[in-house]
Amino acid sequence: MDLTVDHRIRLQPLRGLTKMGAFLDKPKMEKLNAHGEGNSVRYGLSSMQGWRVEMEDAHTAVIGLPHGLDTWAFFAVYDGHAGSQVARYCCEHLLEHITSNPDFRGGGPGGGSEGSHPEPSVESVKNGIRTGFLQIDEHMRAMSERKHGADRSGSTAVGIMISPSHFYFINCGDSRALLSRGGRVHFFTQDHKPNNPLEKERIQNAGGAVMIQRVNGSLAVSRALGDFDYKCVHGKGPTEQLVSPEPEVYEIERADAEDEFVVLACDGIWDVMTNEELCDYVRSRLEVTEDLETVCNEIVDTCLYKGSRDNMSVILVCFPGAPKINPEAVKREAELDKYLQNKVEELIKKQGVDSIPDLAHVMCVLATENIPNLPPGGELASKRSVVEEMYNRLNPNQSDSTCGATNWGNVCGSSRL
Repeated sequence: MDLTVDHRIRLQPLRGLTKMGAFLDKPKMEKLNAHGEGNSVRYGLSSMQGWRVEMEDAHTAVIGLPHGLDTWAFFAVYDGHAGSQVARYCCEHLLEHITSNPDFRGGGPGGGSEGSHPEPSVESVKNGIRTGFLQIDEHMRAMSERKHGADRSGSTAVGIMISPSHFYFINCGDSRALLSRGGRVHFFTQDHKPNNPLEKERIQNAGGAVMIQRVNGSLAVSRALGDFDYKCVHGKGPTEQLVSPEPEVYEIERADAEDEFVVLACDGIWDVMTNEELCDYVRSRLEVTEDLETVCNEIVDTCLYKGSRDNMSVILVCFPGAPKINPEAVKREAELDKYLQNKVEELIKKQGVDSIPDLAHVMCVLATENIPNLPPGGELASKRSVVEEMYNRLNPNQSDSTCGATNWGNVCGSSRL
């Protein structure tokens, strides 16, 4: 049976939208989704443009890798900036740059099927990933120079390569990956920010400066693919420039009985949720639905309602040890939804037809109450759609001027949102 699944997603900017400074006047909440399974893993993904005037994220999701690695998988999120060109190119070509270079194919003891390449060793995989990043960055630079330097975009990259025995976490920039094992955050990648001591030292050694926590007061990440305006210091190698394309690669042995899931997400997610909050929220969602696209959509919506102003992209990769449907959790979820619906109805009836409150007011009132069984990590923001649906049902002609994505926590002064 062919288990190969390959989704390389390039998100094109949506044109003709009203701009409000660097943002739209209303968020674009349409989502791009995909899912797949094979090799004992399942995944779902979701992307939303949100408030940004352009969608600059992209993804790669591949189960069954080339060059004889049929039992492997690769997932990555690319968060573009100053344009989407680099993110889109990496989405299509980074995996091939990694798996086809000689360092990756350095080989190791056996493991491949007859007629295939030998299973690469742990060190070969790590070296090959690093080499692949440096190769694709140089390749994109050459293409840009042939176009007379027209492309000034860049992209972070966070990913995971999964072999039968290991996870290889890959990070270049400030997107992030985490692994949930045994019911808690077991591992997460470290963001590459200019004010990190080692990053700052490299920037200064290359003749740059860190101002307002940015490279030369401009770029908010210290490692990225592309961004060639920051890679022009003569006498310095590619990993010694103001911005480095070198990824950090961490290998972790798999623990099949305990490994639950991996989350890969851009900083539009992490800006408003901590590692523990997102881990707890995902675990709670997996107890009420098996649909990973639905879980990812709920993550993105929740982060929008928590106040994220960036593009948002998330990939959720689940293993056999992931939480399963819990009938008690499903019952609590239904009771919570009914409770919220009743509360909305009470609030509107209390105000009367002549002074119907807007949705923002309803959310703020709910935020002051001790509502039982709210999803951990998501809190009331994760139930905003339930509140909105009931609100609209009772007030079909009511226009909510704040519809879409107000940061209710800022509006109401509540940490429960």
